[in-house]
Amino acid sequence: MKKKTEPLLGLTMGDPTGVGAEIIVKALHSSPHRVVVIGDAAVMRAAAKITGIPVEIRGIREISEAEFRERAIEVVDLGNVDMDKLVRGKVSSMGGSAAFDYVEMAARLSMAGEIEAMVTAPLSKEALNMAGYAYPGHTEILAQLCKAPGVVMMLVASDLRVSHVSTHVSLSQACKMVKKERIGRVLQLTNEATRLMGIKRPRLAVSGLNPHAGEGGLFGNEEIEEIRPAIEAARASGLDVTGPLPPDTVFRRAWQGEFDAVIAMYHDQGHIALKMADFDRGVNVSLGLPIIRTSVDHGTVFDKAGKGTANPTSMIEAMKLASMMCQS
Repeated sequence: MKKKTEPLLGLTMGDPTGVGAEIIVKALHSSPHRVVVIGDAAVMRAAAKITGIPVEIRGIREISEAEFRERAIEVVDLGNVDMDKLVRGKVSSMGGSAAFDYVEMAARLSMAGEIEAMVTAPLSKEALNMAGYAYPGHTEILAQLCKAPGVVMMLVASDLRVSHVSTHVSLSQACKMVKKERIGRVLQLTNEATRLMGIKRPRLAVSGLNPHAGEGGLFGNEEIEEIRPAIEAARASGLDVTGPLPPDTVFRRAWQGEFDAVIAMYHDQGHIALKMADFDRGVNVSLGLPIIRTSVDHGTVFDKAGKGTANPTSMIEAMKLASMMCQS
């Protein structure tokens, strides 16, 4: 039985047609964490058979019913998947609707204090939209459910941490979002989150938007007009911030230990760097929510769904990080 002093994590099952249930079964097989899954018990039982892991799936209705027995996984069973219609590896409105329900339930349980953090398995943005939920992903769903505008996405892999000024927007729109106020908020939230990850005084680096961080205005003025003023304001508030630094070197410098976190100006600038550094161990963290939320940093992996071969490493790392942040 897991110690009751350990944080209680709520894992959302993700899209039932993807690998979410399978990686959860694998990750919890020898997990030291106290966990409940928010999902569908029938899908979880099927995942246990697919992976060949001998584990009992206990469907419950309320968190209070969980017993946390050895070789058992507690599932808050929403019963929202028709197993006769489930086709693994195929985008469907049923999958999108079910995945949304799990996120909504986990957010409610987190805000009510019934779980101490939520950890999310992957969902399909296409399936979400097929089901009538016009969101680009988890971050935007949770921002609305938690009434928390201005949420920031951070990716973590080992000691590399990257926060993003913008994420799921076009590149032209991302450039327009490089504003002093937004950069300042990202810096403050990144500093707070990195402290929760065990760094007492985080060393933050800010990437430029343009090649060579603008080269003194030769390749763009964003560094002069927006990024540098945000850095100066953050320093005045007591943060340890360096930049703007050339985007083609700052992530390497952080990976080598010079900085504890980097602020990227847009989605691919930060994602490419982190996924090149350590793809399998990547974790997504939502900053600026009233709850703790971490996630795997990969998609539904439809091509491996139902085969039992999906890698659970990112889910394991997401649970570790959520537990650490709960206890800081």
